[in-house]
Amino acid sequence: MLLVALGIGILAVIASAILGPKKATRAKLMAYESGNDPEGGVGTGQRFPVHFYLVAMLFIVFDIETAFFYPLAVAYQKLVPFAFWEALTFVGLLLVGYYYILKKGVLEWA
Repeated sequence: MLLVALGIGILAVIASAILGPKKATRAKLMAYESGNDPEGGVGTGQRFPVHFYLVAMLFIVFDIETAFFYPLAVAYQKLVPFAFWEALTFVGLLLVGYYYILKKGVLEWA
């Protein structure tokens, strides 16, 4: 099965190289930024606000929360009471972090 998958992948790359259009225009070589003309470029010193990084870290925290609670929810009936208190402690820590980001104004996009 691995050989078949590799064969299909290699065949697709070869077919694309042979059959695909090769006209490189200025528009095709330009960076794509959600349909807008790109601003600045490499080496222009354009910096992203810290706000974007804080939102990304917030996403990672809540992603970890999902990864933690899914197995807990699946095996809830078989768990000992200690697991409940462990999960409650975890939720408490998340609420402290959520309160912190609300006070910092991370979720305000104004």
